[in-house]
Amino acid sequence: MTADISVRNLVKHYLVPVREGGLRASIKGVFKRRHRRVRAVDGISFEVAKGEIVGFLGPNGAGKTTALKVLSGLLYPTDGEVAVLGHTPWQRRRDFLSRMTLIMGQRQQLFWDLPGIDTFLVNKAVFGLDEPTFESSFNLLSEMLELGDLLYKPVRQLSLGERMKSELAAGLLHSPSVLFLDEPTLGLDVTMQQRIRQFIKDYNAATGATILLTSHYMADVKALAERVIVIDQGRVLYDGLLQGLVESYAPHKTITLHFEQPVDVKDLERYGEVERIDDLQFRVKTAKDAAPGATARLLADLPVADLSVEDPALEDVIDQVFRTAAE
Repeated sequence: MTADISVRNLVKHYLVPVREGGLRASIKGVFKRRHRRVRAVDGISFEVAKGEIVGFLGPNGAGKTTALKVLSGLLYPTDGEVAVLGHTPWQRRRDFLSRMTLIMGQRQQLFWDLPGIDTFLVNKAVFGLDEPTFESSFNLLSEMLELGDLLYKPVRQLSLGERMKSELAAGLLHSPSVLFLDEPTLGLDVTMQQRIRQFIKDYNAATGATILLTSHYMADVKALAERVIVIDQGRVLYDGLLQGLVESYAPHKTITLHFEQPVDVKDLERYGEVERIDDLQFRVKTAKDAAPGATARLLADLPVADLSVEDPALEDVIDQVFRTAAE
């Protein structure tokens, strides 16, 4: 399968001034400034195949946004090789720029005091779209995102969710083959998050676009990405299937039990680690391979009214990845 994105030993370091407190230190810094090297991205390698949706995960400061900026041509790397759609991004050739987009949930490209349609018309001119191409893309995005009259209202009058839908449409107007999405659901309510996720999924299915997605909302990742790349301190900690991540870093199951009558905690401790929720509800954490047997014994031995077995929350799994790397 062809790789739309190929990264080999990507490095991006910054020299950051070191400032000390006090007047004397400030004056000294004018004449002799000290710097420290920050390793934002420190030798990461991966590939993303054509049409894939890949979650790009890590804590704040892990290097995710820096990597996306290099991949989209906004930053020069310190070292390494990168190819996106066969191009070196920071050369910023027209054919490359016309086939990719970077959409950041914390940044706005729409003109604040003008209707969103004006940004669309500007982008039409920037990308040199002829009228039939523009109309086709505009109609598709308007229908998929249910924009309707939103594009004819001043952007400052739109809600955050409405603005994000308009931002997505503006960034996709030129029908890019590669999408870099940096926190596309940031700050949105649960309903709007779901709508944006469904749009991304539908857009990928309709166009075959390759998508590299960063998000702190694990619901985004579970809904969209089968594969994840986890980085921390500029390095790749995991690259593989999302389910494989759960199996590797969370080798246990959580059994949630609701009883018909109160039970003694000691009666549950032989099945695993117990957490009381209330008098009639408990959680029992047990080894993954022991979960089927524990479930059968619980049903046979105790007055169980309801029972569910789940993998741990993805947030907990990711946290365990970082803890393991730090040890």
